Amino acid sequence: MAIYLRDGSLFEYNENQDRLLEKLYSHKLGRSFVQCLIHPFVSYIGGLYMNSALSAKRIKSFIQSNDIDMSQYLKEDYASFNEFFIRKIKDGEREINQASNVLIAPCDSKLSCFKIDQNVRLKIKNTVYSLEDLLMSPTLASRYQNGYALIFRLTVDDYHRYHFFDDGTSEKEVHIPGYFHTVNPIANDYYPIYKTNSRTYTLLHTKHFDDVIMMEVGALMVGKITNHHKKEFSRGEEKGYFEFGGSTVVLFIKDIVDIDQDIINNSAEYNETKVLLGERIGILK
Repeated sequence: MAIYLRDGSLFEYNENQDRLLEKLYSHKLGRSFVQCLIHPFVSYIGGLYMNSALSAKRIKSFIQSNDIDMSQYLKEDYASFNEFFIRKIKDGEREINQASNVLIAPCDSKLSCFKIDQNVRLKIKNTVYSLEDLLMSPTLASRYQNGYALIFRLTVDDYHRYHFFDDGTSEKEVHIPGYFHTVNPIANDYYPIYKTNSRTYTLLHTKHFDDVIMMEVGALMVGKITNHHKKEFSRGEEKGYFEFGGSTVVLFIKDIVDIDQDIINNSAEYNETKVLLGERIGILK
């Protein structure tokens, strides 16, 4: 799998995490080790450490190894690694496209797009998942027949806050408990990842894109998905954030948009497209 920028060039990034996960998941002993890591208690202890002053020592080397441009973020003395991880971006660093017919990215991420077929199956890295598995609601899943599943994979170098992509109102948040598990695509070759992840979703009644499901999926060592539980929201307004770990935002949208062709082409080859919060990823038909 490759990651491409919007101009079609290859995105160069630190592949150490991918290589480590490949080693873990390709060997029985490594997979046993992962099974220990994903236990809720272990994840809880990891979260305590990431919120402690001891973890702050990791910040400088993490910034360097992942080539993070800190000039984009509000300058702070971070008391813990998690405080650094959920850092806020400066006003104006992300341009929020305000055109009412434009679908925008809700976060900085690596994006894949899949058409929801008649069997309501979602294929991610050669593993098939149903919408029913994700939502635990066949009735709700059936509403998105022939629509799109937009998968925004946040890696450790990304800004880990996610935002609303339109104006609207929201229904009550639904939480589906599960085991914390890595959302890195390498793992999909060995486990049905999303079936075991802790996740939340909200049905959004948007002004321009009808009813859209927005889901947040937790991952390995992520102890918390924090949403602000806004009943009314505006385009570009913050919806919530992930604490430490790789995480994923998924949008389920009806067949009322044309997704940008570069994203469609990359996804057809099971590659991802690097997108930034607020930029166009599609347009109303």
